[in-house]
Amino acid sequence: MKNANEIKFLKNRSIVKFEGEDFLGEIGIDGRIFKALTLARISVGVISQQAVENGISILVHENDAEKAVACLIDEFEAERKSGKVSQIYSINNVSVIGFVAEDFNKVFAELARNNVFPLLLNQVAGENRVNIVVTSSQDEKTRNIIESEIFKKPKTVHLAIIGHGNVGKTLIEQVLESAEEIKKRKKIDLKVVAVANSKKIAFNKKGFDANWGDEVLTAERPSNVEELINFSNENQLENLIVVDNTASKDFVKNYHALAENGFDLVSSNKIFNTLPIEEYRKLRYTLSKNNRRYLYETNVGAGLPLIDTIKLLHLSGENITRIKGVFSGTLSYVFNNFSLRDDKFSTIINEALEKGYTEPDPREDLSGNDVARKLLILARELDLINEFGDINIQNLVPESLLEVSKSEFLSRLEELDEEYQKIKENQEPGHVLRYVGDLHGDLQKDKGELDVKLVSVPATSALGQLKGSDSIFEIYTESYGENPIVIMGAGAGAKVTARGVFGDILRVSETK
Repeated sequence: MKNANEIKFLKNRSIVKFEGEDFLGEIGIDGRIFKALTLARISVGVISQQAVENGISILVHENDAEKAVACLIDEFEAERKSGKVSQIYSINNVSVIGFVAEDFNKVFAELARNNVFPLLLNQVAGENRVNIVVTSSQDEKTRNIIESEIFKKPKTVHLAIIGHGNVGKTLIEQVLESAEEIKKRKKIDLKVVAVANSKKIAFNKKGFDANWGDEVLTAERPSNVEELINFSNENQLENLIVVDNTASKDFVKNYHALAENGFDLVSSNKIFNTLPIEEYRKLRYTLSKNNRRYLYETNVGAGLPLIDTIKLLHLSGENITRIKGVFSGTLSYVFNNFSLRDDKFSTIINEALEKGYTEPDPREDLSGNDVARKLLILARELDLINEFGDINIQNLVPESLLEVSKSEFLSRLEELDEEYQKIKENQEPGHVLRYVGDLHGDLQKDKGELDVKLVSVPATSALGQLKGSDSIFEIYTESYGENPIVIMGAGAGAKVTARGVFGDILRVSETK
């Protein structure tokens, strides 16, 4: 198509539905309908027969709908009495969009992905023209999708960013900085239209700019998923992605509702993927049923391409026999430094805390639960049905300090020094300490063995050569034998994580 005039767009229409048994194909039915409506001075737009539904649909202006129904009831009174015609009624508030397209299937696939299912479809024989009828609540969205497809205009993708802490804030800034370049290079127009925290949500249909923070500050709407769904429906927004940058146990409960209401999901939040296996599978079913995607590459390894690599290997039929590595950037920093320096364990922990590598309460890192969650996520990528309770976790915090307040724990950190100094000194020569996640056993069965523990490894090994706060993952497969695929690099940090989330957003956008 050469210009926008070739799209026909008619609002304020109604469908008059004419249903019944055995009258389809009867000679003269169409003629009687047209004659009755012409005598009533009613203009007819499209007439369509649906053999499956035993019906005929006629398109009229909404001002004429009531009159059209009344005059057809009169015209077919005998057929109504005999039961041949069961009912005549109108569906109001619809719009007609007529267009020419080389590939109708692609257009309809895009419409279906956005939960747009035409009420009526009328193809002009011998031409590439089609008229579709949609509800007026979806007509602008439908037109936008069709224009994007047939005129090759940049596809608008609407983002809702949930959580604007370190990662969320960095992500919004990255999207705003890159938007023009992505529009030119990938023909994708990214718009951040919603930003939420735990208390309130801010909306901007045209897309937030650099002043987004001020708009969030002055926002008055409560932060709940119904507000977001209503906003997207009222404004007929297509290509919706919700991005979960929280660590919230509550927000993940909304994933089902979001998928059912046309949102794809991108998440750095690990919680959903470590819920009981029944919940995990239920969401996959909801996603499949609604043709939605859920990407979470940053759940393990921040910006490293780990989950994607494991998925590809597994889907290609490669038998993965073991996954082992240092999963925590925090504990990587702690043991890389503790192994090489003469400083006390408590000194290194305090240093990591000051540099922002640990959670505000370092016990969250030292408990091993974060590493365990990441290991479980990888196990489930291999279709294993392990639960969190199956994981053997070595908690690095002594029992006497587990239940005390955070401030007391920090004041008593030196109580850890003696034990960890002993562990360090009792290693074989040339060895270093690493806190490792290890998925092993027969991974062709329903469950694997998952261990999270402190180990001593040769300083010359891949694990032993780790530096700074980097993560490392060794993927052992049947084909590669004793030589693992090694993925190593920055496994933590807001910038790295935000960049990984951004990558997932682009991957979802390109397949939309």
